[in-house]
Amino acid sequence: MKESGIKESRKVSPALKKLTPSTQEFQGTDRKSLQKSFINHLLYSLCKDEYSATQRDFYDSLALAVRDRLVEKWIKTQQTYYRKGARRIYYLSMEYLMGRLLGDALINLGLYSKLKKALSELGFQLEELSEMESDAGLGNGGLGRLASCFMDSMATLELPAYGYGIRYDYGIFYQKIIDGYQAEAPDHWLRYGNPWEIERPEYIYPVKFYGKMESQQHQNGDLYFDWIDAEEVIAMAYDTPIPGYGNNTVNNLRLWSAKSTRDFNLEFFNSGNYGKAVEQKIQSEMISKVLYPRDDFLAGRELRLKQEYFLVSASLQDIVRRYKKTHSDGFQLFPKKVAIQLNDTHPVLSIPELMRILLDQEHLTWEESWDITVQTFGYTNHTVLPEALEKWRIKLMENLLPRHMHIIYEINRRWLNEVTSLYPGDLARLEKLSIIEEGKEKRVRMANLAIVGSHSVNGVAALHTDILKSKVFKEFYEIWPEKFNNKTNGITQRRWLKLSNPSLSKLISSHIGDSWITDLNRLTELVDFVEDEEFQNQWMQVKRKNKERLVDCVKMHYDFDIQVDSLFDVQVKRIHEYKRQLLNALHVITLYNRIKEKPKTNFLPRTILFGGKAAPAYTMAKLIIKLINSIADKVNQDPEVKDKLRVLFMANYSVSQAQMIIPAADLSEQISTAGMEASGTGNMKFALNGALTIGTLDGANIEIQDEVGKENIFIFGLTAAEVQELRETGYNPGDFYEKNPELRKAIDMIQSGYFSPSEPTLFQPIIDSLFKGNDYYLVLADYEAYIKCQEKVTKIYKDQRRWTKMSIINVARVGKFSSDRTIMEYAKDIWKVKPMHITMPKSK
Repeated sequence: MKESGIKESRKVSPALKKLTPSTQEFQGTDRKSLQKSFINHLLYSLCKDEYSATQRDFYDSLALAVRDRLVEKWIKTQQTYYRKGARRIYYLSMEYLMGRLLGDALINLGLYSKLKKALSELGFQLEELSEMESDAGLGNGGLGRLASCFMDSMATLELPAYGYGIRYDYGIFYQKIIDGYQAEAPDHWLRYGNPWEIERPEYIYPVKFYGKMESQQHQNGDLYFDWIDAEEVIAMAYDTPIPGYGNNTVNNLRLWSAKSTRDFNLEFFNSGNYGKAVEQKIQSEMISKVLYPRDDFLAGRELRLKQEYFLVSASLQDIVRRYKKTHSDGFQLFPKKVAIQLNDTHPVLSIPELMRILLDQEHLTWEESWDITVQTFGYTNHTVLPEALEKWRIKLMENLLPRHMHIIYEINRRWLNEVTSLYPGDLARLEKLSIIEEGKEKRVRMANLAIVGSHSVNGVAALHTDILKSKVFKEFYEIWPEKFNNKTNGITQRRWLKLSNPSLSKLISSHIGDSWITDLNRLTELVDFVEDEEFQNQWMQVKRKNKERLVDCVKMHYDFDIQVDSLFDVQVKRIHEYKRQLLNALHVITLYNRIKEKPKTNFLPRTILFGGKAAPAYTMAKLIIKLINSIADKVNQDPEVKDKLRVLFMANYSVSQAQMIIPAADLSEQISTAGMEASGTGNMKFALNGALTIGTLDGANIEIQDEVGKENIFIFGLTAAEVQELRETGYNPGDFYEKNPELRKAIDMIQSGYFSPSEPTLFQPIIDSLFKGNDYYLVLADYEAYIKCQEKVTKIYKDQRRWTKMSIINVARVGKFSSDRTIMEYAKDIWKVKPMHITMPKSK
């Protein structure tokens, strides 16, 4: 939102101030007001009537009517932050996997049931209109979904917060499955516009690239640099309201879109060179076209770095503008008014960018600038995978961002001088702590820059944080133990239980009240009903209803039949080798072989659902998708196993799809190699909806086990310490292959072309990764334990009373995993920010 601050840039006419729109028309929450607002938007905003309006027009009218109920609170929230001089949280993230916004808004405004009835009287179904909304797929997985949960929690907790990201035209790609292969298509989520956002052409900022530095001397004698001969792109703001639950807080998510400084070159056009006339516009606006362009070639890497700096530059300019609006006397109070959280390494260029602003534009000394910078930033690490810890080639950085590279060199020089004074002569330690990675091609280690330039470094699960402190950033931790802390991830129960699973939400609230919506720990009261048979029956009825809903959805979209009484075994997440969809696939083959060997045995029917996207350049992950689909084809077409085993890969996994799948799941697959998953939040969503977890002691699985108890979760496999020991002492996957007949048969079937008869060597790269690649993710090492654990799952699932008790206990004990708890810890320990209550004037 455009803020109305303490200082006005122009005088406002007293007459204008007296003009107040009818509150009832825009804010009324009674049935008639909602209906009137809906109809008025159809007529006056969209210029449609009952004859010309389409289903999408009806959705847009609905969205605009709901947005009206946010606007006054949105403006009042920003005014209050200015008036009270709030210290604001600025959350910088390259990803926001928001999904659909209508349901969230209705839940948080308390209007879901009212609006559903109001629309029904007009002949509309809320659920049908909701389906017209496109998922805002501005993220790739857990990182972006976490950012969206955090925005919801910050608003619900009444924290003065602002989100910054990029308004990608296409977001994450649309996944199609063609002949079993993943095919990527553009995700046209903005094709029909976005009724939730407000375009802000008054908030545009130039973002520079390339060029060179020119030294200047300030009148005080200090040296600073001008950035000259640079190319410029314009960043324009688009604002989205983020309402809190049951309060008046509506925070702002500001997304930047790239615009050209010169849309059209008439000279080229008049000379007949029509392509050249718009070339600059196309090149400039490419920056915000697609989330994460492929970076396996130079142009893709450069575009990705441009995206990261584009986000950083526009956001920092906006933050500094807002600060100076009420603090024209200097930057001494900047860290007391501004808390910037860097969501992983993508926005870490914020550190040299703030230094550049303070040094070259505000003319502070290095020491003053550095002190402000370190006090301002907090850094969240989301991975221990070496390939995910960003490193940028210095040649690329020097060409694209010459001044920033100059600043990074100076930060590193001063930092290494510090290290040398602490550990004289320890060159090995110096090399590990350096921001610059030496070698054939020098690179900037963005994680090292983040640690040096921030006052806080946090992991996102207890195990993950321990690994950061003891291995990944051990040398940093030894110098700055006070910087490191853990903030276990969480999810918002408003979306992931109340909105996604209305039947279960209703059942829970009917027994313990609805205070769990803002205090998830209240779910512990469900423990009193674990032995209540009537409550168990109701619980099972809710699960069956959710499974029936998913069965209907699968039938409609895939023309695929699944048994509602089968065990719904679900693994939906980003496709990556460490997440081990391959291990799950080996289990499918094993089940298939067992059924084929003894077809008359009374097997528990099982439906195994996969979903998730592989990065476009990740060849192995895409081949695993093909393998899963090839296995599914073989299994599903075999009449002997049809009633016992079904397998489906659900294409284009998204937030909206998750809201359908997760409430229906019986078993949640969280089977990553121990020590490689930072936290995971899918595990939390499934547990909150009553699915039982089968998983390794990895990420937040460990903490889920601590909460629900070992007897209510299925844990198998090597621990993180055992994984490390096995790798260090010499792991031979062939030994596991040779000693386990079922594993050997499954592997041989893949290698022999059983699942790809027309192309027998199709899956040889997967086999090579297991043997020639030495099975880095220890799929074969954990296979036997996984199979035995799955047998335990089958045995317990047959006892539906026992399974249901375990399900109730899981829901009752996952209160810790609310993003509200996580954000409260950030606010207390890192940001030092307290809630700020927003009071609305009473309606006349």
